[in-house]
Amino acid sequence: MTEAAPRPVVTAFDWVPEFARGLVRDLRIRWALEEIGREYDSELFSARAPRPDSYLSWQPFGQVPAFADGDLKLFETGAILLYLGEQDERLLPPDGPARWAAISWLFAAFSSVEGYVQRITSYDLFHKDKPWQPEAREASLGICKDKLKRVADALEGKDWLAGQFSIADIAMITVLNNLRHTDLVAEYPTLAEYKARGETRPAYKRALDAQYADFTPEPA
Repeated sequence: MTEAAPRPVVTAFDWVPEFARGLVRDLRIRWALEEIGREYDSELFSARAPRPDSYLSWQPFGQVPAFADGDLKLFETGAILLYLGEQDERLLPPDGPARWAAISWLFAAFSSVEGYVQRITSYDLFHKDKPWQPEAREASLGICKDKLKRVADALEGKDWLAGQFSIADIAMITVLNNLRHTDLVAEYPTLAEYKARGETRPAYKRALDAQYADFTPEPA
């Protein structure tokens, strides 16, 4: 009898504050795996304690997620999504312009959009009481809005960034979700509809439920 191949492993945190739930980046990998119906296991770490050396040899920055598929170990969300996309064309077109459009937008989500989104999130959630916050936020807001408008413009007449649903949409929608405490996405109806379209996918809902299920009650 042939022994079953081990299930892939996604690393995640065992607890985060309420405002961060649904935003931790392991959600992206869980979503991709749910889209292709691939079962996986989660390996949990404490966000409040240093990661062990054994983990740092896998994920040198100590972040989550990291990903293991048999003997292959990966880190960085974009690399993991690209690896999974290579395994199944439901996540990445196999060839042609659509494939490279998806890869381009995957990089764009993390390189051209996420950093500006996270500045707003950081100012709002971690620095809202600082006297310099309003001016700093205002300086970043215009750039963030310009990035959002560019994505909205690219989506005109399309459901998904590369034509068909792909890893690019997993990346972009989870980036946009960092603005859920604001009305910024709602200012661009095309973008709001796109985000809602992604979040109503059954695979997204399963991934979100799985992330929440791994969180323990807040320790004393």
